[in-house]
Amino acid sequence: MPLVRAGKSPNDGDKAQDRAALDSPEAESRWTAARRLSGDVDAVPALAAALGREPVPRVREAIMTALMRVGNAASVEAIMPYLRSQDAGLRAAAIEALQALPETIAPFMVPLLSDSDSDVRLLATELARNMNASEATGLLCDLIEREQHPNVCAAAIDVLTEVGTPAALPSLQKCAARFSATSFLPFAISVAISRISGSEG
Repeated sequence: MPLVRAGKSPNDGDKAQDRAALDSPEAESRWTAARRLSGDVDAVPALAAALGREPVPRVREAIMTALMRVGNAASVEAIMPYLRSQDAGLRAAAIEALQALPETIAPFMVPLLSDSDSDVRLLATELARNMNASEATGLLCDLIEREQHPNVCAAAIDVLTEVGTPAALPSLQKCAARFSATSFLPFAISVAISRISGSEG
């Protein structure tokens, strides 16, 4: 029976090989390594670095899934920059991964919803969709009460229509008044108010 040093797991060598394989010239090896490291807290730095240089969408998705299954703040911080990616597929993968971590993403939501980039604020509204309804309502109401970009408001209202609580009604009414000249927003808000109040026919 082989001896194992105290404090070392028999799998430590395998994990080290998997981390090294993230830099393999073969995409299949990188994909396999990402899958094997899925949920491994100690692999987060290696996975984050690999994600930044990975050119193959399938492998990037495997890396994001591995980070998502860790689910801690460090893994969220590794994924969040890709909300700014010019690659629509990469942005979508980042949103999907972060949506799966509503409790971990919660402390990051205020900065995301206050970001100077309206595209980031718009994407961040999607991250509220799987959060606790009261928490999501509070965050999105704060956003629509100050937001100047109609498309960002529309995205927030879409999420509120699905998850909003009655506490959202005053903020929705104020938003409708502010954007009364933007025809599509008052209509979307009327739908949200109707659904939230339970009066939709």
